[in-house]
Amino acid sequence: MKRIIGAIGLIFSCLLISPAWAMEMAPDRLVDQTVKEVIEIINKDAELKNGNKEKMLDLIETKILPHFNFSRMTQLAMGQHWTKAAPEQQTKLVDEFRTLLVRTYSNALTSYHDEIIKVKPLPALGDKTETMVRTVVMQGKGKEPVPIDYSMEKKPDGWKVYDVTVAGVSLVTNYRGTFNSQVRKGGVEGLLKALSDKNKSLEGKK
Repeated sequence: MKRIIGAIGLIFSCLLISPAWAMEMAPDRLVDQTVKEVIEIINKDAELKNGNKEKMLDLIETKILPHFNFSRMTQLAMGQHWTKAAPEQQTKLVDEFRTLLVRTYSNALTSYHDEIIKVKPLPALGDKTETMVRTVVMQGKGKEPVPIDYSMEKKPDGWKVYDVTVAGVSLVTNYRGTFNSQVRKGGVEGLLKALSDKNKSLEGKK
């Protein structure tokens, strides 16, 4: 599972691309082209290759966040409880959830070791504003390939990821169960505290 999460982190980092260029690219081509580029970046950067988590975190913070719709991801993960949160709580939830995902995949990405990622081409999208980019992670050493799919939506500034599905399990749906449980126990404030505590624990993992 750790290696699968690392593979997700790799695709997250595969959106290292200039916003102007990203606006013009089809979502599958965006992922495919940048996968190749980021693998080259990791392989050529000794610090990244040797697991420099601070450098990886900085890379994700500055290059990846613009390519994800964390507001929609958080709203989907909250489900019916989203409307129970006041506007200021919603803002904090988005910030904490974003930090959780970034730190989780920053930690995981430092363990990336030569997985091969294949991106399946999409048919012409026409006027569609949502699609799913399907990829397969080839793990090697006799292990089964792992499908990782990216739900994406077209925004004025390009395609954005709003969910990730690993081997049929949606990241958003998976977190929804946890969020629902925490809201039932301690309300929205209880969830915010749980997210904050988790982020602090991840921050301490150097």
